[in-house]
Amino acid sequence: MTMNVRPLGDEYAFGARISGVTRESLSDPKLHDKIRSVFEERGLIVFEDVEQSGEMQLALSRALGPLKEHPVPAVSRVDPDTMPGVIDLRYEPGGDVTLVEIKGKPLANWLPWHFDHCYNNELNRAGILRALTVPPEGGLTGFADGIQLYRSLSAELREEIEGRNVIYTLDLVYGKMRFGKPEGFRILHEAKGQLEYSEHAKKMPRAIHPAVWSRKSGEKVLHVSPWMSVGIEGDETAHGEKLLERLCNEILTKVQPYFHHWQGSEMLTWDNWRILHCVSGTNPEYRRRMHRTTIKGDYGLGYFEGNGQGGKLLEMTV
Repeated sequence: MTMNVRPLGDEYAFGARISGVTRESLSDPKLHDKIRSVFEERGLIVFEDVEQSGEMQLALSRALGPLKEHPVPAVSRVDPDTMPGVIDLRYEPGGDVTLVEIKGKPLANWLPWHFDHCYNNELNRAGILRALTVPPEGGLTGFADGIQLYRSLSAELREEIEGRNVIYTLDLVYGKMRFGKPEGFRILHEAKGQLEYSEHAKKMPRAIHPAVWSRKSGEKVLHVSPWMSVGIEGDETAHGEKLLERLCNEILTKVQPYFHHWQGSEMLTWDNWRILHCVSGTNPEYRRRMHRTTIKGDYGLGYFEGNGQGGKLLEMTV
C-alpha cells in the first residue's frame, strides 16, 4: 500500500496529512524512514483513516522512535503488559477537577500553550494521540509552529531574546501562572492534585531551556512555554519579567495555530522540540478520553539550575 502525503492545509506553513499507512505496512523499516522524514520537515502529522487500536498506536509510535514510559505510577495505564507506554487520559464530569472560565465560558480539560517536559532537563521527542471519546463540541488540540512564531516577532524583540534562557518549574496551578494568560481568564476551581504538584515542585530544581534554538536545517525556533515559565535566567528582575511577559503576549497575539477537530478515525503526532500545543477545553458536562504514547529523545540544550538532579518527574499530558 502506498503512503500518501499532502499538506495540512493551504493556510499552514507546517504540518502534513498522511494516509495509506497500515499495521502491516509499518513492518517495513523504509516506511519508518519516510514517516520520520515528513515528521522532521513538517513538525506535525495527522495520520488519517488509520486502524483505531492500541496495537496500531504502538506501531506508529515505534516508527518514530523508542517509547518512553510515563514515570508516575499513579497515571492510569491502558494495560502495562500488552500495551506498554500507552496512558489513559480520561475526563469524567464531576469530581475534583480543575475548572476555568475564559470570557465568561466555563471549561474543563483546558490547557494553555506549552511544550512537554519544559520543567525537565530532557525533552521527549514526540507524542502520539488517539481520541476514544470525543465531546460534541470543544476539546480541540491546538498546535503552533515555533519557526513561524520566531519569524513573526519584531526584529527588536528577536534581538532582545537571542541567547536568553527561560526558567521553568513543575507548578501546574493556574492561579500561579505569571505569563501568557488569555484575555478574560478566571479560575473556578483548582483540583487537589494540581495543588499537590505545586508543593512537590518546591523541592525540585528549576529547569532551564533556551528561548530560541536553531535546527540542523538552519531555521530558528521560538520555543517558550508560557505555562510553568517563571523568569529569565540571570535576569529575574522587573526588566526580565517585562521581557518574558512581552514575549508570551507576542505568542498569544501572533500565533497561527492549527486546531485539530477529533473525528475518531485518525492519530496525531507532533515535534515537541518545535511545536507548542494546547487544549481548547470542553463544557464541564462532556466526557473526553484520549490515549497517548510518548517518544524518547532529547535535543541536549536543557539543564537543571545549579547542576541539580530532577529524579523522576511528572510528564505533562494533553
